[in-house]
Amino acid sequence: MAEDICFFAKDSIIIKPPKKSPALLRMVVVAFTLIFGIYICSICLKQTSLENTSKYLNIEVIEKPCHNYDMDQSQIPYVHYPKPKTFSRAECSCNAVRRFAILSMQRSGSGWFETLLNSHMNVSSNGEIFSVKYRRENASSILRTLDTVYNLDFFTSASKNHCSAAVGFKWMLNQGLIEHHKEIVEYFNRKGVSVIFLFRKNLLRRMVSILSNSHDRYAKLLNGTHKSHVHSHEEAGTLAKYKPEINTTLLITDLKRMEVSATEALDYFNSTRHMILYYEDIVRNQAKLVDVLEFLRLPNMDLSSRQVKIHNGPLWKHIKNWDDVNKTLSGTAYEKFLRADY
Repeated sequence: MAEDICFFAKDSIIIKPPKKSPALLRMVVVAFTLIFGIYICSICLKQTSLENTSKYLNIEVIEKPCHNYDMDQSQIPYVHYPKPKTFSRAECSCNAVRRFAILSMQRSGSGWFETLLNSHMNVSSNGEIFSVKYRRENASSILRTLDTVYNLDFFTSASKNHCSAAVGFKWMLNQGLIEHHKEIVEYFNRKGVSVIFLFRKNLLRRMVSILSNSHDRYAKLLNGTHKSHVHSHEEAGTLAKYKPEINTTLLITDLKRMEVSATEALDYFNSTRHMILYYEDIVRNQAKLVDVLEFLRLPNMDLSSRQVKIHNGPLWKHIKNWDDVNKTLSGTAYEKFLRADY
């Protein structure tokens, strides 16, 4: 401290103020700079947020909702305008799409029926998508798959995604449909899905088809290849040569079980918008297909399929133990199946 004291007179002293620390000044300057910088950044962020918001608002104004003011008001819940994640519908973005599902049982003509629908230029029916087990693992996986299909993000050879007017698939009753019917019915009603039931009247013929198809999975009669459906009469004739033997002890029980399955499905899905078709009726009168197109609100056009029926003619030609089957069903409610052509 001695150097800070100066003597000017004998009776007085002057004390010099201590020198200001340069480090302290630097700290003050840095703190001020930081505070000012934070303030400037906050202003910039607010401006950026406002700019982004205005951009989004502009986009919303530019995008026009799709409406068809001439449409029957009762049909509005069943009309949708999908926005796929995997592609752009471009000029078809405002083309309305209807959702449908074909509910059926194996070997009931659903494959043939679906090829007829897919011959329509505006229909995409995507096959038996729930034959893949992980898609029907639980209700959540089922609903996720449905969302993918109906948003046009499910790709198959049948997809006509851009300008599809109706999109759907076929669903067998034993593929999680009955097990999770509550969630599925709620989804169908909420999403406006139209249901087409397709059953077979002659359950005995269905049984013959099931047994023959099961045999061919292992026998592979067509040059070592298994085919569930064929496109030529020669192939159909080859497959029809096999005559299954039916277990007559369980025959009536099995026929009843088939009936119960169909009745149960109709009961569970009764609250949906639906129509009921029978394979035999379409075979006899393909004008029934006009009813389907009207149900889906699609323009009428001729539908065709390359598939060929395998088991033609009377049933006695296709069952190995025909006499036993005939005896078992005669005099029962199922006797009519013995005579029906289809």
